[in-house]
Amino acid sequence: MSAYAVVQTGGKQYKVAVGDVVKVEKLEGEPGTEHTFPAVLHVDGGKVTSDADALAKVSVTGKVVEQTKGPKIRIHKFKNKTGYHKRQGHRQKLTRIEVTGISK
Repeated sequence: MSAYAVVQTGGKQYKVAVGDVVKVEKLEGEPGTEHTFPAVLHVDGGKVTSDADALAKVSVTGKVVEQTKGPKIRIHKFKNKTGYHKRQGHRQKLTRIEVTGISK
């Protein structure tokens, strides 16, 4: 069983291991920029670390692969018998991160 960690960014948590590529909410930086994420949970083989003092020493590093956008979401608001229609679209800005290391 390999080591992995759970990190939090953009209000969401992601389970990551070294070599994984994950899409997270937009982070500033050009491709190749390094980012460090604090760990919420760390698992190394059968050893699980969830203590806050021990997790302060654990950090996950990753580099930006690309800046991209998510799928288009279509919003349609409608009120009956009034002729009210409102159409709107949204594409969330995302960043692809490749996890390069988990340090203890």
